[in-house]
Amino acid sequence: MQVKSNSFGEFYHTNCYIYKGFIIDPGIDATEWVLKNVENPKAILLTHGHFDHTWSVSELQKILKIPVYLHKDDNFMAYEDILNGGLTPFEVDIAFEEGEYEIEGVNVKFRHFAGHTPGTSTIEIDDFMFSGDFIFRGSIGRSDFPYSSQKEMKKSLKKFLNINYDKIIFAGHGAKTTIKREQEIVKNYWLEVL
Repeated sequence: MQVKSNSFGEFYHTNCYIYKGFIIDPGIDATEWVLKNVENPKAILLTHGHFDHTWSVSELQKILKIPVYLHKDDNFMAYEDILNGGLTPFEVDIAFEEGEYEIEGVNVKFRHFAGHTPGTSTIEIDDFMFSGDFIFRGSIGRSDFPYSSQKEMKKSLKKFLNINYDKIIFAGHGAKTTIKREQEIVKNYWLEVL
């Protein structure tokens, strides 16, 4: 099954993904595209709480009546617009912790990588990792926002190096990449400059 993707927000170009009925990070004005492309919607999965990744959650939640998953440490961002981006508050149904969850018969693995936000997490389904603003192709998420932490980001990058398999990474912004490719860049560059 193919991962569907589109980017949203004139300035942010935030990637929204649809895979196996899961809607991942529906950003600014993503609702119409999501509704046209999702089949058998199961849940909205969020990599973190920043508004450019959660903008359309409230609207989709009302229309689709499906649960919203967000890490417990970013739960407050569902109703607190910390970046003053114009967030519409939404309800978090499952404030998840790191681990594996079975959602509508599909195994979903959440890995917690704090730093960009307290609850930033990657989402693994099958051979894919959705990394939000933790890891990009050749780069990493910023750690200079309110509630960000450079110290936590460094710890998370070290933890990322311990993943002993490869998957395709679909990032929150920009092009796709792979775990192994980004591990090399983290090891040889980012851990040195942070």
